[in-house]
Amino acid sequence: MGRKAAVTSEITAEERDDADVDGPSTDEPAVADAAAKPAKPKRASRKTTPSHETLTKLGIERLITLVLTEASHNPNFKKVVTAAVAALQGPDAVAALIDRRLTALERASGYIDWMKQRAFALDLDAMLTTVVGELAALAPDAALDRLIRFLGGAGDVLGRAEDSSGRIHGVYERAADAAAALIVDLDDAKATAMAVRLVTRLETDGYGLIEGLMHGLIPRLPEAALVPLDDALAQATPPAPASGTKERDWLTEAERSRLMRLRQSIADRTGDVDAFIALETGRAPEPPDHVQIAERLLAAGRAREALKWVRRPQKRGTTIVTREQLLTGRFDTSVPERVKIALEVRIHDALGDTEAAQDLRWRTFENSLDREMLRAYLAKLPDFEDDEALPRAFAVAEAHPDPYGALAFFTHWPDPVRAARIVARYRGTWDGWRYEVLAPAAEALEDREPLAATELYRILIDNILEHAYSGAYGHAARYLVTLDDLADAIAPGAISPDPNHYRDDLRRRHGRKAAFWSQVRA
Repeated sequence: MGRKAAVTSEITAEERDDADVDGPSTDEPAVADAAAKPAKPKRASRKTTPSHETLTKLGIERLITLVLTEASHNPNFKKVVTAAVAALQGPDAVAALIDRRLTALERASGYIDWMKQRAFALDLDAMLTTVVGELAALAPDAALDRLIRFLGGAGDVLGRAEDSSGRIHGVYERAADAAAALIVDLDDAKATAMAVRLVTRLETDGYGLIEGLMHGLIPRLPEAALVPLDDALAQATPPAPASGTKERDWLTEAERSRLMRLRQSIADRTGDVDAFIALETGRAPEPPDHVQIAERLLAAGRAREALKWVRRPQKRGTTIVTREQLLTGRFDTSVPERVKIALEVRIHDALGDTEAAQDLRWRTFENSLDREMLRAYLAKLPDFEDDEALPRAFAVAEAHPDPYGALAFFTHWPDPVRAARIVARYRGTWDGWRYEVLAPAAEALEDREPLAATELYRILIDNILEHAYSGAYGHAARYLVTLDDLADAIAPGAISPDPNHYRDDLRRRHGRKAAFWSQVRA
């Protein structure tokens, strides 16, 4: 409380320095002081934040000096100022500045390492500011041409840059957003021509920037542009591989798939479900996504057709996982099935088949302990029937063969007493690598079930230290401090070794892990 008060006081003091002080204060101590002391003469405004009002008062000569001083040691600011001056001569002068920079980008071949990354991104951003802030105001068509040219060179630039921070990629994404905004402001004929022109850029769009631009553009294009764009995409789409082909051409398949996805976006825009289905079923060799088809049929009011599609066996195509999932070896393969079941439930509801929807909700809960499915099941029950159903659901969860699923269920329901029972029932079998379940459970059990929380925190700490997982030492140190706080809430002899002996044993076994102990509160 004291620290917060001090910080508030400091902020208030700064705000008072920046505020007009001509008016009376509403601060009671200040009013008392004013009554006790002679009134001070009014002072002029002490606003120091740059604004249109404060900068105007500096005068033109002072502002020119400030601009030239900054431009002399800030190259990117100088480029922005140079473009603003060029704009006085008209759009051709601004376009010439941009073209020189684009040409230099296209000719460059050097590697942009992490030390040059920030400066390079700022340089690109200065050019983008010139296009959007200066040229677009004078000649939107010319600005759009430069943006498309800029995006067309993204593959080369990003291919020779260390851009782990995403700074450079972010500039290109802003350029794509700016291009979309300019295209939708064109008249129908020009917008159509530009959208069709973008199709020719897709072949060299290795980073998906043009593709993303088009996906964002399709919902905003004039109706007249949709058919010509769909025709252009159809002509550019590679043919399906011949049946019986053994070796797959992955690059061609990827190109075919993304062009068909763009055509499906057009089908979604026009509400043509049958066109979407035809494209989806023609994506060979990738299997069609039955859930995507059923979603659109349901939205179109064709629930019975949707039910047939969602119930079809689904062959799985290529699975995309993140780098983190690859490193940990953990990714939830049940997500597609859960999405499919949730959709089938919605279809039953749309058909008015409440019994089938409820039966599917309950069976899904029994199999996966899906909390949201159980909540939906209980909400659909007649009054008072949920009082009987909830204990039955808890019994199912407690008897479930997956202890991690049961623990996660009672952690998040929440029911700490039953969660603690699960911890005790499977004592000695918990795996510390399952931190995504054990860590939230331990935290949730701290107040009501300190013994169970202590057991889980010890499992997590032991696993981290035994495997020398240095990236998690900070978590382990925090868990150990929490164990100290929980020690007084545990009955003597309730856990072995007792809290003091546990820390001593930890020091004996892992005393040389200085990176861990340096983070532990003494």
